[in-house]
Amino acid sequence: MIIVEKNEGQKILYEINGNRIDFNDELTLNLEARERDYSMHIDICKDIDGCLTTGVVPDITTDYIAQIDIPAREYDYIADGLDEQGNPRELPMPLPFDINQCTLTLWRLEG
Repeated sequence: MIIVEKNEGQKILYEINGNRIDFNDELTLNLEARERDYSMHIDICKDIDGCLTTGVVPDITTDYIAQIDIPAREYDYIADGLDEQGNPRELPMPLPFDINQCTLTLWRLEG
């Protein structure tokens, strides 16, 4: 995983375990399950009760903690016979998820 520290200061504790990332032993995300055919962006914030949450919600989230960027799913194409016109047909096969292609951007903890 690519780690970027956006600013100076203490960051949230996190642990990467396989395709999962755990923040402060409070919020765990399976990044492979969130992979799509388009890039995904996930915001990790603290809410008014001090709990970690995903997404920015006006008047509810107070601190920006981290961002996770998951690139779009990639495919390999394999031959799959011929189409009705006799042209080669290819079948898209998704490549295995690679957490090392994801980016975690960390922000300074406030207070």
